[in-house]
Amino acid sequence: MAAQVQTRAEQELDESLFKREGLPPVGSLVPMSLQHVLASFAGVITPAMMIATTCGFTQEQETAIIQVALILSAIDTLLQQFPLFGRIGAGLPILTGVSFAFLPAFQAVGAQFGFSVLLGAELVGGIVAILFGIFYNKVRKLFPPLVTGTVIFTIGVSLYPTAIRYMAGGAGSANFGGINNWIVGLITFAVVFALANFGKGVLKLGSIFFGIIIGCIVAIPFGMVDGSEVLSAGWFSLPQFMPYGIEFNPAACITLGVVYVMVNVQLIGDLSAASAGSLDRMPTEREIGGAIKAQGLVSIISSFFGGLPTSAFGQNVGIIVSTKVINKWVFGGAAFVFLAAGLCPKLSALLLMIPQPVIGGATISVFGTITLNGIRILVKDGLTPRACTVFGISVAFGIGIAQVSGSLAGPGMPEWISTIFGTSAITPCAVMAIILNSVLPPEDNTPEQRNLKPLDETEGVSPCLIDEDE
Repeated sequence: MAAQVQTRAEQELDESLFKREGLPPVGSLVPMSLQHVLASFAGVITPAMMIATTCGFTQEQETAIIQVALILSAIDTLLQQFPLFGRIGAGLPILTGVSFAFLPAFQAVGAQFGFSVLLGAELVGGIVAILFGIFYNKVRKLFPPLVTGTVIFTIGVSLYPTAIRYMAGGAGSANFGGINNWIVGLITFAVVFALANFGKGVLKLGSIFFGIIIGCIVAIPFGMVDGSEVLSAGWFSLPQFMPYGIEFNPAACITLGVVYVMVNVQLIGDLSAASAGSLDRMPTEREIGGAIKAQGLVSIISSFFGGLPTSAFGQNVGIIVSTKVINKWVFGGAAFVFLAAGLCPKLSALLLMIPQPVIGGATISVFGTITLNGIRILVKDGLTPRACTVFGISVAFGIGIAQVSGSLAGPGMPEWISTIFGTSAITPCAVMAIILNSVLPPEDNTPEQRNLKPLDETEGVSPCLIDEDE
């Protein structure tokens, strides 16, 4: 009898994982938070490392930019879970951090103008993002489910090469594509797949976390895990205020200003995917505007500390949709780990030990979830000829341009066009979807959207978040 009461109590506590409010038990909270950290950690630090290489940073400067990336990822995630003044932040299940979405444009600006100009353009981009968030209600008609669904689909498809690149050993590694990398990656994938589909309870929900742990153990005999950096790393370090100058270049500011708008469209797509897949509704204008404003504020702060801007992580959207875990303390816990890693170089070095094939094997399964969720949003309005036209042409331009290297970098082509549209499938796809949806005439007798309707601003809490016992 006592055992039955204990089991019932544990089940009631675990149910809090699937609600925004309430504090889950530590035994459930920790693996749920850590799997988000482990799935995104490489994505947080890798853009910082690549920008450091582009700008010719010293080892000390590279360590500093990684440190700031981790701290800012924590701040943005906390804002998204606990909105400042109730307006700066989404209040939705989402994990944000320094993003690959900005990387191609930042590399181009950093290489041409230097890091100080990059920081100035980042500051301007943050202001552009805040303005976009403030006036989002004026332009929201440009982003109906047809557009956001198309962008979400493209986000998922564009993430597939990232996972494969990780499984093959990481771009630029000496043994890229080696058999050992694939053995470790596939074993990790098999563990995650088995736990996600045949496991129960915490093992099922924390499949990625446990898969990464087992993957790291498997990688040890292959010499992929090296703990020397952990021993040599320090215990505590604070970021410096304005370690570099801030310069403003009109061309760089305009380029990144446009990039920020496009990345915000991606953010809208990620928020829509996470909300549709876990809350069974689309985000409201206020939630989307709050998310964009938080991203802009963090970007401004980042420019003063020599860091990089943030956005949502697609792989974590996949985790959210797969597990349906939406409790804000789960994401708050992940933010705490990021913050601790940013302030404690030894912890950061510990997380850096995770081999890239392990990360790839653990995350590849969730990218398909993002793609299918984009399709799910699209079919809610019906796959009419008009919708198929917008979707098909937009994806064709986005994926096609991204797969053909240099397709927008030929003679006479302005460099800013190549920088903005030629480095990511998401940007040309989003622009084309917005344009086509705006110019094509509406169809008659289009099925009304019966599900995934935005929550009415006056209704308060979503019905799916209300305890049925109340």
